[in-house]
Amino acid sequence: MAEQENSVKTLGSSAAYQLANVTKTAPVFEAVTPRFLTRLFEWKGLETGIFRLNKVNEGETTLDILCSQSDDVNITEGFVDCSSKPREYTLNAISTVVNVHTHISDLYSSPYDQVKEQLRLSIESIKERQESQLINSDDYGLLKNAAESQRIQTRFGPPTPDDLDELISKVWKEPSFFLAHPRAIAAFGRECTRRGVPPQTVQLFGAHFLTWRGIPIIPTDKLFVDGQKSPKGKGGKTNILLVRTGEQKQGVVGLYQAGVPGEQSKGLSVRFMGLDKNGIGSYLLSLYCSVAILADDAVAVLEDVDVGNYYDYQ
Repeated sequence: MAEQENSVKTLGSSAAYQLANVTKTAPVFEAVTPRFLTRLFEWKGLETGIFRLNKVNEGETTLDILCSQSDDVNITEGFVDCSSKPREYTLNAISTVVNVHTHISDLYSSPYDQVKEQLRLSIESIKERQESQLINSDDYGLLKNAAESQRIQTRFGPPTPDDLDELISKVWKEPSFFLAHPRAIAAFGRECTRRGVPPQTVQLFGAHFLTWRGIPIIPTDKLFVDGQKSPKGKGGKTNILLVRTGEQKQGVVGLYQAGVPGEQSKGLSVRFMGLDKNGIGSYLLSLYCSVAILADDAVAVLEDVDVGNYYDYQ
């Protein structure tokens, strides 16, 4: 007589899955960065969205600014003359409209509120755009508006300690921070290691940053790397900035509109625009910002920086 096989029946995973609660995350937005630049700026709120930068008409030296003098008594007389056509900055508007159908927000807002998540992600996107504009805008961005006298070329290709020292010579009055793409920072670190002068680190915002001459090197992916990349990641040129910030230091000042309706943060407004006949709710997100370079020597640019890669040093 054949021995009867014993078989154990059990609940399958597929059926059990249908009864289980699934723990979810909020939407993960991988393109979001720490945006250290906006945290390091000194921000100035405006009343009417216009900022006028008045500058002194200077002579051949910084001490030669008076318009007349009396040689007979060896007493300088006159007044300090100012530009009759000062530059004015008008705040730039970065705006978007978020649309959410009421049946979506009504039915699918647990555990995460659909409207809040849409607004959160849209605000993150606008703030990323803001940081890019602060650096790259043709109208007011640091990279395009740095004075020609404040631009230097790399000596070697990859960024070297000598290059950063040259930047410091251009922004020697209380420089605040370097600004560079992460790949440029890595290239600089390799050059320092190759020369036997590893840079020190400093802690800011709970993170560690490389420094040079005690000045932190702040990473941002908004200083773009140009050129095609090889399979090993080679190639590409970028720029490195050195910035002095603060109105009292005659540095760089971030500008925003103060007190906008629906203000969420500096210059950022969120306003409900109402429902249309199809039940779609619309929200207007607007961010008003700009940046002013108060003095030419507040920003310097190291151009044509070759980011290279690790394999170049093997």
